[in-house]
Amino acid sequence: MATINENYSKLAAGYLFPEIGRRVSAFTQENPDANVIRLGIGDVTEPLPAACVAAMHKAVDDMSVRDSFRGYGPEQGYEFLRTAIVEHAFKPRGVEIAADEVFISDGSKCDTGNILDIFGADNTVAVMDPVYPVYVDTNVMAGRTGAAGKDGRYEGLVYVPVTAENDFVPSLPDEPVDLIYLCYPNNPTGTVASRETLKQWVDYARAHDAIIFFDAAYEAYITDPEIPHSIYEIEGARDVAIEFRSFSKNAGFTGTRCAYTVIPKELTGKTSTGEDQPIHPLWNRRHCTKFNGVSYPIQRAAEAVFTPEGQQQINELIQFYLTNAGLIREGLESAGITVYGGVNAPYVWLKTPGGAGSWDFFDQLLSKGHLVGTPGSGFGAAGEGYFRLSAFNSRENIEQAVERFQRVVG
Repeated sequence: MATINENYSKLAAGYLFPEIGRRVSAFTQENPDANVIRLGIGDVTEPLPAACVAAMHKAVDDMSVRDSFRGYGPEQGYEFLRTAIVEHAFKPRGVEIAADEVFISDGSKCDTGNILDIFGADNTVAVMDPVYPVYVDTNVMAGRTGAAGKDGRYEGLVYVPVTAENDFVPSLPDEPVDLIYLCYPNNPTGTVASRETLKQWVDYARAHDAIIFFDAAYEAYITDPEIPHSIYEIEGARDVAIEFRSFSKNAGFTGTRCAYTVIPKELTGKTSTGEDQPIHPLWNRRHCTKFNGVSYPIQRAAEAVFTPEGQQQINELIQFYLTNAGLIREGLESAGITVYGGVNAPYVWLKTPGGAGSWDFFDQLLSKGHLVGTPGSGFGAAGEGYFRLSAFNSRENIEQAVERFQRVVG
């Protein structure tokens, strides 16, 4: 008899974004003439940078010639891309990372879930609340939680509220935890962590033999020179942190798929007998066993991100989306809405007007303004009463969306 992983049945509801898609689909079927503007899912809209496209074309041509054809590549990623990452993403910020500590993958979302394969089921996990849903759901699937309560929180997870009441600065857990998810710039709130805040978490992890999963997928959007881009800018972080980065939101690779995870060689976990076990070889084994690598043309396209032309084009993309975020911020503030984020991140986090529930406000925006956002409660119990808007869209759509939003709440 084939049995199933019953941890999946603990998942309280459908994944947040498919649920949004279901509601939008139902609305558009009933209102086929409605011009719906989607500011919900954080998918990019602008074309790939020209430097990346040119590199990809050349790599495809390489595949058409026997002498330059590539078959299976190294599962960890080609040396040319890993070296470019080290030289251009980390060294300029004073961070020493070795090329073989970088693992190329097809997405940070995948990596933040897959990393759980190499950690024991008895680890206590801390997540921010609100939180990117993948962190929670993958731990549920892996059997690290009990059932969900009425507020959607799962038994066995330690939730750290991050709201306006604490200025979006997470407090250290009151109880020891083993694995800690941090995401900065933060999805969904669009807020950032100061050097002092990150130092507190690194010190906590060192004191409690914990490991930090640091999701830096949006680091390219940081405009404040005082804000760290990498957890490894903090002294001692190499001993306690794994960092996840992506080409999706800075270079528009959501449809081409390329990301990377950094695991320092000195990072260790504990065996059941209390001995130190390096994490790097465990992840290398998992990566080589369950992943066949990112294609050669895509890795060449990612390498082009770090060329002078690529950097200029990437910066233009980022500034385009940050300008969109600024327009959303200003438009909502002029309508009397309390907003956060949108300065060092492509997301604007807002208090729902009139104390409306997050999903009620979603339905109101969709029905009256033909606008799609993301209900804050979908990110956790502490997200109730908040709402996320994404700056990933055309300028025309952003300007129209702001006008519609002001009409709905005016």
